[in-house]
Amino acid sequence: MKSVVAIYAKHLLFLSLAAGMLSALLFIILPSAWFSPALPFLFVFYYACSLISFLILSRSLQIRFGRFVSVFMLATAAKLFLYIAVMIIYALINKKDAVPFLLNFFILYLVYTIFEVTQIIRLTKPPTSAEA
Repeated sequence: MKSVVAIYAKHLLFLSLAAGMLSALLFIILPSAWFSPALPFLFVFYYACSLISFLILSRSLQIRFGRFVSVFMLATAAKLFLYIAVMIIYALINKKDAVPFLLNFFILYLVYTIFEVTQIIRLTKPPTSAEA
């Protein structure tokens, strides 16, 4: 049986590829000024952050649920501070690209956060009698 993390990594890869293809299509349709040259690196960044976060959370869930809650809060806060730091540093270094970068960063933040939350809910949901 595949591990939960391997399944998550596969689903995360599919999400990243789908979001990448959609952004490539939108790049053709919308003005290029809306897209940051750093966009491809943002997919890698979000993939890595999401996978590391899920790995830590899934391991903490194996210990006990009370520990999972604490680790979840800590991981969420750490990711939020990391994301804010990346946005601020990039915006200060590349002032001309700041607005497109922040727009791309925020959209990907929403996409990956929704995905992560649904996967965590699925992971923590107690099995029903049909699944057990």
